[in-house]
Amino acid sequence: MKPWNERYAAPGFLFGKQPADFLVASADYLHPGQTALAVADGEGRNSVYMAEQGLAVTAIDNSPVAIEKAQGLAAERGVSVDFREVDVLGWTWPEGTFDLVVGIFIQFAPPEVRPALFAGMKQALKPGGTLLLHGYRPEQIEYATGGPPHAENMYTEALLREAFGDMEILRLEAYDKEIQEGEGHSGMSALIDLVARKPV
Repeated sequence: MKPWNERYAAPGFLFGKQPADFLVASADYLHPGQTALAVADGEGRNSVYMAEQGLAVTAIDNSPVAIEKAQGLAAERGVSVDFREVDVLGWTWPEGTFDLVVGIFIQFAPPEVRPALFAGMKQALKPGGTLLLHGYRPEQIEYATGGPPHAENMYTEALLREAFGDMEILRLEAYDKEIQEGEGHSGMSALIDLVARKPV
């Protein structure tokens, strides 16, 4: 069984059923009728929330166990999400398809494959579309309240500014905050947010 399948096979929702605080705080960028792509969406908490806001959401993840839970959550909330089992590191990303691309705690990607992941996310955005990216900074290793135990997988302001320098950066902020997002993300956390717009 794949490692993520094993993690998601446990009872309950590893990261809870509520959307990430970052996504809720980014509600101004979510508009009914928009198309959205949720990258490595796991058990569906973020894609389902966007669908509840009236967006047409596609959610991709490589764990069928997580997708089954996500489908159940969508049914429970009475919304429809296009869930797809996809290896995001080997996927052919669609070109200019989505108004919004959302990546929340997708730090399974080590430095050698991260550029391809980021490039795919940019490629999937329509011109003028918005990227929402949220994750941990290297200082998270000391907190040990979630995320991989690999500092090199974390984000810094300099890293994100360089990686997304070809976009209009609307917000880039590093901060520490206590979050309670299931047992997978629980406690004081070293966080970083990026909101960027693809050039028209």
